[in-house]
Amino acid sequence: MLERTLTVLEYPKIIAKLAEFASSTRGKELVQELQPLTYLSEIREAQQITSEAVQILLETDRIPLGGIFDIRNSLRKAALGGSLIPQELLEIAATIRASRLMREFLSEQGETLTILPEWGGRLAAFPGLEREIERCIADNGEVNDSASPKLHSLRSQIKVFQNRVRDKLDSIVRSSENGKYLQDPIVTVRNERYVIPVKQEYRSFFPGIVHDQSASGATLFIEPMSVVELNNQLRVVESQEVEEVERILTELSGRVKEVQQPLTNAVAILARLDLAFAKGRYSLALNASEPQLNQDGIIQLYDARHPMLTGKVVPITALLGQDYDTLVITGPNTGGKTVTLKTVGLLTLMAQSGLHIPAAPGSQLAVFNQVFCDIGDEQSIEQSLSTFSSHLTQIVKIIAAAQGPDSLVLLDELGAGTDPTEGAALAMSILSHLHRLGVRTVATTHYSELKVFAYKTPGLRNAAVEFDIATLRPTYHLTIGLPGSSQAFEIAAKLGLPMGIVNEARGYISAEEAKVEQILRQIEADSKQAREDRIAGEAARVKGETYKQQYEAELKRLQQERAELLRQAKAEAREILIEARRDSENLLRRLKEAPREELSGIVNEARQRITKELERLDEVKTPARTDRQPEADDLKPGGKVRAISLNQVGTVLEVGEGTALVQLGIMKVNLPLGDIEIIAEPKVKVQQPATKRKSGETGLDAAKTISAEVNLRGMTVDEALYELEKYLDQALLAGLERFRIIHGKGTGALRIGVQQFLKGHPVVRSFSFAEQSEGGLGATVVELKR
Repeated sequence: MLERTLTVLEYPKIIAKLAEFASSTRGKELVQELQPLTYLSEIREAQQITSEAVQILLETDRIPLGGIFDIRNSLRKAALGGSLIPQELLEIAATIRASRLMREFLSEQGETLTILPEWGGRLAAFPGLEREIERCIADNGEVNDSASPKLHSLRSQIKVFQNRVRDKLDSIVRSSENGKYLQDPIVTVRNERYVIPVKQEYRSFFPGIVHDQSASGATLFIEPMSVVELNNQLRVVESQEVEEVERILTELSGRVKEVQQPLTNAVAILARLDLAFAKGRYSLALNASEPQLNQDGIIQLYDARHPMLTGKVVPITALLGQDYDTLVITGPNTGGKTVTLKTVGLLTLMAQSGLHIPAAPGSQLAVFNQVFCDIGDEQSIEQSLSTFSSHLTQIVKIIAAAQGPDSLVLLDELGAGTDPTEGAALAMSILSHLHRLGVRTVATTHYSELKVFAYKTPGLRNAAVEFDIATLRPTYHLTIGLPGSSQAFEIAAKLGLPMGIVNEARGYISAEEAKVEQILRQIEADSKQAREDRIAGEAARVKGETYKQQYEAELKRLQQERAELLRQAKAEAREILIEARRDSENLLRRLKEAPREELSGIVNEARQRITKELERLDEVKTPARTDRQPEADDLKPGGKVRAISLNQVGTVLEVGEGTALVQLGIMKVNLPLGDIEIIAEPKVKVQQPATKRKSGETGLDAAKTISAEVNLRGMTVDEALYELEKYLDQALLAGLERFRIIHGKGTGALRIGVQQFLKGHPVVRSFSFAEQSEGGLGATVVELKR
């Protein structure tokens, strides 16, 4: 691509913004090197890489890109046999660690990804070398004492000799006799030897080696003879320590040399991964999407936005290359014509660079070998080249280079800067030439002749940017298929130009031209109204679709609740049958075992129990009904009602406007008031599931032996609520006022289910978490109504 094209279309600004998302130095360098590609296969691969990065970033933003250094020079130095300094080794260790972590991270990604996991599999991992460098080199760049036993020994000896020298010199400095001979009572270092500062005139009192003197010459830094030998021994050990450190660094450098090539490849892959995730983050920041690509010269941009515009941006829809290959955009100044040009060109460059574009999914862009532009307005950096000659110079270059459908040409204010008649004729000739070559062209103009030319010429299409006369502001909407009006007279009048002058100006144009302009304004107004009506209709359609989905979801929920209630009813009926069978077996056993004189009493007792059970079932089956649909004021929380459609008795929890929330067993259902019948208070019965009894026991017998706690741990919510319902029956029969429910802590699902059940139960006065000594959050204490 031409450098001028990239600059005019603000491509460098995109690169600068993209570089902000890169993490490593080498990654930022790759961003700066990024250029539009021209081969479709390469562009599609680059787009896939960005899409895979976006997919990973949507799942997690914790990408292991930290600790990546540009170690290429260090690796080349090691390959040549050079010894690396500690800081270079630390950067190599950090990069090896980053390579290992990235390899592990990408291996855990989903099977839908292909390119990035494959790159991760090629990353080098040398944990042994990584650990060895970290063991030998401290974070501050010093070689650790533990790097080798010899180094540890030498540094211990250095400390011993240093202490001995300092002790010896300290004794000299602290001596009261020597105080008058010393400039300062301190021990210092000169030429890596421990010395003391002696006054010049007392030089003879301290035999030794003079290593330095002060600037004034008044002080000599002398190494007394008494410590010369100790200092010599110290220097010998220090030299051995330096040699050992160099040996360790050379050995580590040798190990780096062995893996130099895999590490070089890893650095390159890490930089490419950094670039990929930078493009992914930029895509998310722009709310961008992957464009479809073609080699047929087709551009279909839907809701496209210029990536450098901020605030509330009006998206545009631009179509080119299918039914027509030249688009002529007209309309008033500041209406968005130039922004449209730049948006089409810049999004093309971004797509061919592997970047997602800020446009709606399904947008399509062609792959062009060259993109040419001549944009010379105030929005361009080429402001100084806005004369007719400068424009024409650029157009000459474009015509010489643009040869077919693989070229995109963007021309701003074509033919401007000269006589309007000649300029319009020249513009029509240029557009005709490009059209014959099949070049994809977008041009902006104010010339009416070009509007007519585009209307009459096959393969050319008019487009207009809208302008709101009432507010004197552009709407930035691009309408394809209609030419735009300049609105010069209307704008002049709105800005205060005397109407006499405006009307006189209108008289200078032909009646036919005035009529055409009037028709264009009316078409533009109609188009704007149609678009607004379409938007309103779409909003109504979406709203209706939303309501439909809500009602379908509510219907599905009610059907599921009904199925659940039927399942519970069948389970309760089965339990009743099983208990009836047990009772009959118990009765037969008692009849067989009882003496003859007790048979009559046993039979009467059984008849009474059966009669009471039938009465209870009959009352539940045929509850008292009201003569009318209840009003909201008739329903009170805690009142008993029957759901007509479900034929179930329940308790009112809340009363809303036209509906009531009713507890039906373990289910809470929102019912319309028309589906509710109030059960008369005198016949209120609490419908409880049948209670299992041990063989030979009555319900009262079981209730007398009831415990003050019930353990629900290990049960599902449904099983637990069923057991709790039975326990409440027994607790009421036994006259129990307070008991404890053990539900455990776990995930909290069982606790929530139990407390929701208790909240709406008519016999429960209150409940709360147990004291810490009674189970804390793992248990709930319940108080029953008397």
